[in-house]
Amino acid sequence: MPYEIIVPEGSAPPLAPYSPGVRAGDAVYVSGIVALDAAGNLVGAGDVKAQTRHVLEAIKAVLEAAGGSLADITFNQIFLSDLGDYAGMNEVYREYFPADPPARYCIRADLVKPEFLVEIASTAHIGD
Repeated sequence: MPYEIIVPEGSAPPLAPYSPGVRAGDAVYVSGIVALDAAGNLVGAGDVKAQTRHVLEAIKAVLEAAGGSLADITFNQIFLSDLGDYAGMNEVYREYFPADPPARYCIRADLVKPEFLVEIASTAHIGD
């Protein structure tokens, strides 16, 4: 199946060889997103709520560039560098998914750089 690379305007530069998103048919796969701005600078140093908000806005941008929205997400994979940040992450997450939230999991993991507190990858289905 052919697929389309999704790179929304203003995306952070990749830290490795990957695309921000890929659309294959009605499925959109959003790579793990961390809190980097378009220039590659950290957003929200030491603040899991600010980082979570930035990550979710970046995911939203990928989905909108693919013709969808956050409402199309069916599954989120959430990685926290410290499970002590779970409540703060959830506070912001709930704002973006107030009703009928997608399936998800959340685990503690060492992220690619120690200043990253949260990383989220998403799967969405856009279509009829």
